[in-house]
Amino acid sequence: MPAETESKPALDSRTWLSRWTPEDNTFWEQEGKSRAWTSLWVTTANLLFAFSIWFLVSALVVRLPGIGFQLTTDQLFWLTAMPGLAGGTFRLIHNLLTPVYGARHVVTFSSLSLLIPAIGWVVVVQDPTTPYWVLMVLAFLAGLGGGNFSSFMPATSLFFPKRLQGTALAIQAGIGNLGVSVVQFVTPWIIGLAFFGTMAGAPQVFTKGEVTKDIWLQNAALIYIPFIVVLAVVAWFTLRSVPVRASIKEQFDINKNKHTWLMTSLYLMTFGSFAGFSATFPLLIKQLYGGFEGAPDPLTYAFYGPLVGSIMRAVAGPLSDKFGGARVTSVAALGLIASTIGVAFHVNPESIAEFPYFVGFMLAIFFFAGIGNASTFKQMPMIFPPRQAGGVIGFTGAIAAYGPFAVSIMIGQSIALTGGVAAFFWTASVFYLVNFAINWWYYARPNAEAKC
Repeated sequence: MPAETESKPALDSRTWLSRWTPEDNTFWEQEGKSRAWTSLWVTTANLLFAFSIWFLVSALVVRLPGIGFQLTTDQLFWLTAMPGLAGGTFRLIHNLLTPVYGARHVVTFSSLSLLIPAIGWVVVVQDPTTPYWVLMVLAFLAGLGGGNFSSFMPATSLFFPKRLQGTALAIQAGIGNLGVSVVQFVTPWIIGLAFFGTMAGAPQVFTKGEVTKDIWLQNAALIYIPFIVVLAVVAWFTLRSVPVRASIKEQFDINKNKHTWLMTSLYLMTFGSFAGFSATFPLLIKQLYGGFEGAPDPLTYAFYGPLVGSIMRAVAGPLSDKFGGARVTSVAALGLIASTIGVAFHVNPESIAEFPYFVGFMLAIFFFAGIGNASTFKQMPMIFPPRQAGGVIGFTGAIAAYGPFAVSIMIGQSIALTGGVAAFFWTASVFYLVNFAINWWYYARPNAEAKC
């Protein structure tokens, strides 16, 4: 497609490459491979911390009541929901940016925007009298981190030949997704260190039952600020942009293709589940098992879910390149159905003894969601031409990023209407079944319309 690989006049050579033809083996070996992998690693490092900021609120909400914030259960679920609402909305914007401004500008300035919620949370967690609306605004701004995905991933897809896109995108997204585990794993440890806290304020007294201790909750956000700054500078000086350009109006042509909407549903099944359960897993543990004697610390277990999902996304990329994205997506869908049904039987516990089964089935959801995250991103470049594939990757990522918002709100509604969360999990299993049927009919069965 010459129109998508030829340079246009008056492009700034500091930002835009003069040409990019990754399907040409000679070009790829002599010039393309090195630049493509360098771009992937730099963009991936920035994406990891974007995910950390996006899910920062999920690690904070379980601590806020213990340091004096007067918040109801409904308000806590709304705080976990807002980054998802914002992430999806910002992704719809990011989806249009790369073909207009190029990877260099988009990655650099999008990464720097993460300083706004990071600094904001450093300040507000030190004051339990902070109005709830301020917390909601900062929770929304944390969604800036989620938005970055829909410009970073399409930019990376343009650098690689089709035969390697499943692997490249899975590596980038898998490592980027690890940012969720990073924030949930690091938070309990870093908030106990006085060193960072003395730089930004006094400790807070955290109370759990009859136990009190000093913590520096501001550290949970403060720790990421230097990484964000350094990696944004690295992006500015190392990244260049592939000369595949389109106006904002031209990019809307993907909306006319039914496969855009079918793949959106499939990615909502996979990444929507990963993101939604990543945001709500700590709060679910607290709400379902926090009332028992010897109740588990939510963040001690919650980070395992995103970790499993992220690792499987990276692992499933090469498998999707080898066996085909649609086949792997079918396996992921069946696994999600079985795992979700399993969880439904352990959300009304009679004792703490059920907790290992609940965690086990939840980890299975993350396992299969991670596999499906990789396989769906293998399908898209096979179904669409390069520029449209990048747009579809960004658009599907934007819709699926509403996962934390949708899951948080639906769980809250399930509790309000039925007194528990079992109804939510049964509904989710039906949604997964519908998507299995979509994937089998259009992409996986013999003689499928767009077999991939």
